[in-house]
Order: sequence, then C-alpha cells, then structure tokens
Amino acid sequence: MKMIVGLGNVGPQYKETRHNTGFMAIDAFAEKHGVELNTQKMEAKIGTTTINGEKVMLVEPLTFMNESGRSVGPLMKYFKLDLSDLIVIYDDMDLPVGKIRLRTHGSAGGHNGIKSLIAHLQTDKFNRIKVGTDHPTNESVVNYVLGQFTKDQRIDLDPALDRTVDAIEEFIDGVDFNKLENKYN
Repeated sequence: MKMIVGLGNVGPQYKETRHNTGFMAIDAFAEKHGVELNTQKMEAKIGTTTINGEKVMLVEPLTFMNESGRSVGPLMKYFKLDLSDLIVIYDDMDLPVGKIRLRTHGSAGGHNGIKSLIAHLQTDKFNRIKVGTDHPTNESVVNYVLGQFTKDQRIDLDPALDRTVDAIEEFIDGVDFNKLENKYN
C-alpha cells in the first residue's frame, strides 16, 4: 500500500490558501481518480482506492499544519507501512509558483508541518514533493502562506499540481522515487 499525504489546515477559511497546497494536490489526485476522502481515522480524512493493483491511501491530516505528524505517525504504524511507501506533499516558499521539487530526505527547512513529521516519524528520510508558492514581498510570512494565490499565480500553480499528480501516479506504478526526482526536478 502507498500512502500519499497532503499537508494543510482544516476549515473553509484556509481552503485554496498557499499553505494548503498539499491538500490541493490530494484533492486534484482524488478528483482525477474518483476517490472520496470519506473516512476519518487517527485525526485524518482518508480515502482509499486501488490503482493498477496497488492499494492507495490518500490522507489529509485534521490536526492543522503544525501537528501533521501527530496523525501521520500513528497511521504509518497502524498500517505497518515502510517509509518508502510514503509521499508527503506540501508548500515551499523557496520555490517559485509553478515549480515542484521531489526529495527523498532533508531538513524541515523551517516548515513546521515537516518538523512535526520528522519528530513523529523519527527520521527525515521520507519521500516528499514540494510545491512552490514563492516568497512574500510586502507582507509577513504568516499572512502570505495563509493568503490565497493570486489569479496570475493560479495560472502557474495548476500545471504544477498536474505534474504532482503525474509524479504520484508514476510512484504508485512502481517507478523508483530517485528516478522521479531526476525527471521532475
């Protein structure tokens, strides 16, 4: 089984905000594959499906961004998953809107959701897809990440979400994540 986790904040006031890019990617994948996230378990919304014989679990933690690991860690243990079966998708201000970057490990880089995951998984060695949101120019980081994408940014974001979905599909089909890094970065 593959577990695909999108990070974000819960509630209508956070929908479509830059910090919810992970949720947006999960929603795009779910829509394409007809998956409903209609189960709640261990502080997460979950949807499951089978794609090309591989069971896939889509996860959106309900813990808010800064406590994402509190949900993901127990889910990994409960389903007895290896870290190699996990992908975490989240926003990255160090990348321009429209860019994605895949990594197999690394520090949190100041991202509190990833800090929480590293703490709960007790390692920084897990697959991740960072989706660029760009850096704020005239506002605080908090206001920026909790703000919605501009119309111009959405033009670049939507193809990045499509590429994220493509990378997830290839991962599910068994393509090595290191090869995906070379292809998508």
